[in-house]
Amino acid sequence: MTYHDNQHNYHSTEENAFEKNNTEVSSERHQENQTITQQPQTRNNQQKQINKLALFISGLTGGLVVAAVGCLLLFTGMLPTQVENTSQPESEPVSGTGENNTTQSETIIPTATSQNYGNTLTSTLEKVSDAVVGVANIQQAGLWTEAREAGAGSGVIYKKENGKAYVVTNNHVVEGASEVEVILANGEKVPAEVLGADELSDLAVLEMDGSKVNQVATLGSSSELSVGDTAIAIGNPLGTEFAGSVTKGIISGLERSVEMDLNRDGQADWTTEVIQTDAAINPGNSGGALINSRGEVVGINSMKIAQANVEGIGFAIPIDEAKPIIDQLETNGEVARPFMGISAVGLSTVPEVNKRQTLKLGDEVDNGVVIAEVQSNSPANQAGLQRYDVITTLNGKEISSMIDLRQILYSEVNIGDQVDVTYYREGEKQTTSITLGEQG
Repeated sequence: MTYHDNQHNYHSTEENAFEKNNTEVSSERHQENQTITQQPQTRNNQQKQINKLALFISGLTGGLVVAAVGCLLLFTGMLPTQVENTSQPESEPVSGTGENNTTQSETIIPTATSQNYGNTLTSTLEKVSDAVVGVANIQQAGLWTEAREAGAGSGVIYKKENGKAYVVTNNHVVEGASEVEVILANGEKVPAEVLGADELSDLAVLEMDGSKVNQVATLGSSSELSVGDTAIAIGNPLGTEFAGSVTKGIISGLERSVEMDLNRDGQADWTTEVIQTDAAINPGNSGGALINSRGEVVGINSMKIAQANVEGIGFAIPIDEAKPIIDQLETNGEVARPFMGISAVGLSTVPEVNKRQTLKLGDEVDNGVVIAEVQSNSPANQAGLQRYDVITTLNGKEISSMIDLRQILYSEVNIGDQVDVTYYREGEKQTTSITLGEQG
């Protein structure tokens, strides 16, 4: 289209130039007519031949210029050698049956930006792809029923030692399983044992026979991530049919806090820190790897926001947060955390009449947790805490919910530490110290 437009413009320009020249010739002839009153007929014929010759030379020159420009554009790559036809002529069939006939739909346009980029991504995936496996949750509904697969997710082989291989996945992938199978990259299924699972971190560790494991993932560092870094998710979305699926995006956010309802009572009772990514994470990707551009695992894919008006918001557990939990689950089968020995509810959930009459609190106390139960011989019991006490600070930090309390216990202090507690009993402010025990 560009070629024909340029040619048309060129002829228009030449025709204008010719008209100008013709005008000048006519002017000169007019002056000559003032001096010479009669010209021979042969003079007129000669003038017409000159005009035709000038027009021919003009057109020939324009064609040569256009051809030269076309060649220049062609050999410099500015003019495409293949033009996709955007309309189907009525005289031509949409498809043919002959051996050499092709259809317009057979034209495939690659979307890769460069071959070098593709090779780089391929080499990155080669470092980890076989270490990302499927995890099948097999359950038996009843005594006389056959065990069957109740769900499936993904996992990452992070270690191979003494003939055994170890897989990290999500707790919710293996929760309730009577048996677990690991599906290798080649489709082979290998029985696995759950060494330990942790609900708060949503992590679990599996042990399996390592004789058929050929690749182990390299665990990187999530603390080195920056927003905008490349993020690649690998897993088995929707089960083994799409095993080893790869999606690519970026790190969209760091240190995101997501509330979790662990006991499914409609109330958030834990907040977990996650990496946000726009790499597609779908059901079945849970437990799979989020890797960086070097092929290192920087997160364990865990969840996404599933709403009709939300797109590209997925979350992964930072690998730096996961490593110590993985070690404990592999070694001890559980995660040791500080323990106070209380159950409590947020003060904001207490009706105003109970806040006044039972707890005897004034308007100055509007945040805290109300102790509902104190376990016998627990650190809280030994420190003198009782039912209906209202804890407002722990180690000098304000407490407004059980989430705040657990966050301090599980993230900021250790087993055996002594913590200061500020609380209200029957409207009076008091303090005590608790030596934290180990959660059993």
